[in-house]
Amino acid sequence: MGTIALATLSLVKAARPLTRAKALLAPVSGSLLDQITAALDDAKAEEIVTLDLGGQSSIADYMVVASGRSDRHVGSIADRVVNTLKEKGHSGIRVEGMQTCEWVLIDAGDVIVHVFKPDARGFYNIERLWGADRPNEHAKG
Repeated sequence: MGTIALATLSLVKAARPLTRAKALLAPVSGSLLDQITAALDDAKAEEIVTLDLGGQSSIADYMVVASGRSDRHVGSIADRVVNTLKEKGHSGIRVEGMQTCEWVLIDAGDVIVHVFKPDARGFYNIERLWGADRPNEHAKG
């Protein structure tokens, strides 16, 4: 395994995510999460990480973070996800950030998708904010 793959696996393990490989090995159920990860794969999104938000937030069940190589690639990835979900009959999808394509957020209800350019992803570090090492905000000391 290459250095990048090992580094990615370390990040993925630390953030308690479902990896893309695990999602691809799971039976295709047609769930919203499966449809989104398939669309991201089709659009050649990079470094796809799925965070299970169960018990951490009421805004969504899952958060998916992915990268595109350029603003054009980020926009193309976001378009693919939105169009796939619309074709599958999902409605009420909200999208922010398509004007600049530095960071595009797709709110698909139970799944929130963030598509970043690499430098923006590193700056905002969403995985760290929502990962397993996140301090328990309900605990008062």
